[in-house]
Amino acid sequence: MGNELPDYYFRVRENGAVVFRIDTNNRQRRIDMDQIAVINIKNGEYKPHGDRTLSGDDRTAIENWMEQRKALLARRDIDDIHRAVDYLNITTQWVQSKAGDEQLEDITDALLLAMHDLRTVLVRKKADRLMRKDRGD
Repeated sequence: MGNELPDYYFRVRENGAVVFRIDTNNRQRRIDMDQIAVINIKNGEYKPHGDRTLSGDDRTAIENWMEQRKALLARRDIDDIHRAVDYLNITTQWVQSKAGDEQLEDITDALLLAMHDLRTVLVRKKADRLMRKDRGD
């Protein structure tokens, strides 16, 4: 590990993180991680751990982390969608050039329903955007 550790460590979990304050200023020079808060990124809330009171620095670090985490998750979401488009293209190529009758029988109905559902939602959302644009919203 490098000489300089951050003041806080965020252990990511499914809906947020557990926040620890890092302390190396002890007699044994070991790393102590003291849990100070829990973050719920979905609803944007964080709560002190136990009967703790969070300092201004704690709150600033947590809020900055939440902002950065939300931005990262948003980038990942759009990247996942771009990957889905690529995967649809790869699937199309597979269906056209490699898929056997049994394989096609296995996936055709599920894939057609999923694509129909996606198309329906995309068309509706596009129409909503165009109508808002025409109204000047």
